[in-house]
Amino acid sequence: MRLASAAAAALRMVTIVVATIGAAGSAQQPRTIQAVPPGAPETPYVDSTKAYLFAHMTKAHYGVLYYSVSLDGLHWQRINGGNPVSADYHGHASIARSADARYFLVGNKSDDDPLIRFWTSTDLIRWTPYGTYRPDLAAVPGYPHALPRIGAPKLFFDTRSGQFMLSWHTPSVPGSASDPEAYWTSQRTLYVLSKDLKTFAAPPKRLFSWDMATIDTVVRPNDTGTGYCAIIKDERYPSAQWITGKTIRISCAPTLLGPYPLPGPPLSPNFREAPTLIRAPDDRNWLLYYEQYAGTSYGLSKAPRLSGPWYQVSGNTGVPEWDRYTMPPDLRHGSMIEISRRQYDALLAAFPDGHATDAAEVPHAR
Repeated sequence: MRLASAAAAALRMVTIVVATIGAAGSAQQPRTIQAVPPGAPETPYVDSTKAYLFAHMTKAHYGVLYYSVSLDGLHWQRINGGNPVSADYHGHASIARSADARYFLVGNKSDDDPLIRFWTSTDLIRWTPYGTYRPDLAAVPGYPHALPRIGAPKLFFDTRSGQFMLSWHTPSVPGSASDPEAYWTSQRTLYVLSKDLKTFAAPPKRLFSWDMATIDTVVRPNDTGTGYCAIIKDERYPSAQWITGKTIRISCAPTLLGPYPLPGPPLSPNFREAPTLIRAPDDRNWLLYYEQYAGTSYGLSKAPRLSGPWYQVSGNTGVPEWDRYTMPPDLRHGSMIEISRRQYDALLAAFPDGHATDAAEVPHAR
């Protein structure tokens, strides 16, 4: 009887009351979150004021802008009938929100496009060209022989300093049929800072001092309250010597510009890239998504803090009772951001299912 009672107690839902602090530091109403035993069915937490936007490309249309949305950060749906939401944009979508509540989107036409291009929006619906930036890749300190190539530009707006960090990856060794990985192993993350994406404080510099190939770097404030964390893809090819190759890793530093120590252990399996990070609506966990390329599926790792402990979440398995998250097929990399429920409703209204964009209006679709 005691064992039966204990088992029943273990299976009962446990109520956890979490007090939250508002953006201005004022106490908000506590909320109730349900915890369940491992493996038991879960009802994802939904905050009536929050939602999420994933701006991404697809396997069929590389570099073209599509939207998917979620209310819980775990279950995603394509909008606009699965059609593109812009006929102008091209790139690996990365969105940053500035201090004046404007959104900025960065991209480029291809890795050999000499220009990094910016768009701006107040509503995430209409994107207007904002400007371009041409980095001088011939004068990067400590990085001679940089090739004229710009990979996956990304934007981060640092509210502490009021600056944008624009980053991308650039190689220094061309690839070949006999050694295709030489190109990727030579990739390094470069950055510049700007107050307005019109003028830039200095020529490009390397973000990391260590001699390791990195791409797809995203930077976020550390949840300790001080410092920053860089989520990177270790771009070395995996082997017995480099078991962390082609995985997502994290490095945290005391300041935005470092110094960043060597990153920690992998947060993903091998052959994953394009990390994007959001905070779960209950504010209890980080949700780190990454692509199993090329366009095969998305994986998810979860942690209460950026310092961990991180673990991988089951999803997209084809067995609903095993899935803790689901994503539409054929999605490829971009960026996830938190939006308001009002913005979510406006996006659904602006891009209803069944709306078709003329294929002739979509550039670079392939």
